[in-house]
Amino acid sequence: MIQITWLGHATFEIQFESGEVLILDPWIEGNPAYPEKHKIQKADAIAVSHAHGDHLGGAVPLAKQFRSKVVAMVEVAGWCAAKGVNNTIGFNKGGTVDLGFVKLTMTHALHSSSIQDGDKMIYGGEAAGYILTLKDGRRAYFAGDTSVFSEMGLYADIYHPELAFLPIGDHYTMGPEEAAYAGRLLKVKQIIPMHYGTFPILTGRPEQLEEKLSGSGIQVLNLKPGQPVSW
Repeated sequence: MIQITWLGHATFEIQFESGEVLILDPWIEGNPAYPEKHKIQKADAIAVSHAHGDHLGGAVPLAKQFRSKVVAMVEVAGWCAAKGVNNTIGFNKGGTVDLGFVKLTMTHALHSSSIQDGDKMIYGGEAAGYILTLKDGRRAYFAGDTSVFSEMGLYADIYHPELAFLPIGDHYTMGPEEAAYAGRLLKVKQIIPMHYGTFPILTGRPEQLEEKLSGSGIQVLNLKPGQPVSW
């Protein structure tokens, strides 16, 4: 059993039974959807899907505060190391990093990736996602920012994820219709929608996803920021 807390946008805090905490795509400062009363107390590891500020923005300060491992695409991990993060693990698509309490396998994503460093824009490698393999063998898929793509069917065949974290906001990522198709490709039992509602332009909503999934048997977990759920 793990505890999942959505912290708005695409940021998640995942606490494992053994006590470790994994933060996915941390964006705290400047995130209008971040629950104000929530304070991260621990971060054993931070996984970043790509280099845009709304996914990478909190990685360096959190890692310095909690001495966290930062797991990311090699270019992003290298940038974090250059900013003073002492423990980075840079890897690439298809590779797996074993953190002891969870295994992270890097997957493909259809999206851009760049780092805004002061007044410079730096190449951030490619955007990615992650398969999370829990100690009990269950697997979840964190898509990062992406559109739907056919390899999601391969992830269903290879990894058999039961849960998918999928963006639904549209404009910068897929919307509800594409996310519903992605859920069917992945053959998951449950979907946690993310990357929606933070700004007016992100128009997709969980209710629309539910409508598009009608008859599929896939459950949409409509989380509220700051309220943990067990999985």
